[in-house]
Amino acid sequence: MAAAHRHDDLEINFVADGGPLLYLYGGELVEVAAGGLTVFWAAIPHQLVASGATRVHWLHVPFDRFLGWGLPQSLLARLLSGVPAVTPAEHADACDPAKFTQWASDLAAGDAELHHIAMLEIQARVRRLAFATIGDPGRGYAGDDPALRQVVAMARHIAQHFREPVTVADVAAAASVHPTYAMTQFRKVVRTTIGEYLKLYRLAEARRLLVTTDLPASQVATAAGFGSVSRFYTVFTAECGTAPARFRHGRRVSPLD
Repeated sequence: MAAAHRHDDLEINFVADGGPLLYLYGGELVEVAAGGLTVFWAAIPHQLVASGATRVHWLHVPFDRFLGWGLPQSLLARLLSGVPAVTPAEHADACDPAKFTQWASDLAAGDAELHHIAMLEIQARVRRLAFATIGDPGRGYAGDDPALRQVVAMARHIAQHFREPVTVADVAAAASVHPTYAMTQFRKVVRTTIGEYLKLYRLAEARRLLVTTDLPASQVATAAGFGSVSRFYTVFTAECGTAPARFRHGRRVSPLD
């Protein structure tokens, strides 16, 4: 994961052995310890910035299937708003290593019934994780790398203000650094530009609004921070491979609180 990126799946990561994974996700650093499990909506820009893990299981659940699970509204709202569910190692499920190994085997077998069984069990594990972490915003990073802290401050500013007009100077000010330094440091750590990262956030918000509201595309464009409806259509279609209306079709869920 060399650079911040996004995709429409529900991503599930389990750290089987070794040290922790450190993600930049949702404008925050999220640490997943060995034996820990995290679930998040991968349309939010995310990046693995450090890893001491020696074995990790990565599961991607297609967005349509994820929506079709009919998850509790509170969990769906949490994930779509960019808050991951993370279980610390001390509350890990001792069965997870065997479960993930079994799911990997079942999903690779090419058998429809085994695939169906595995997906039912994965859904149940996500629901159990959500139940165990109700009210928990996630485990933050406890380290003190000054350069990483600066980038996190910039990423947090983008996460909080992407719906508004945002300039490089605004982002730099959030980390108390010069704009030129901000652009260099951000690209060094996140491996993409501030503008590209901002675009990824706006696209994620547009997806969320298309799926969870009845807002017309013109209002989605404004609410997600795009400067014009035409730019929204151009960027969304190029990045998502389909127009906003087609993306919404068949994916609509009940309004979320």
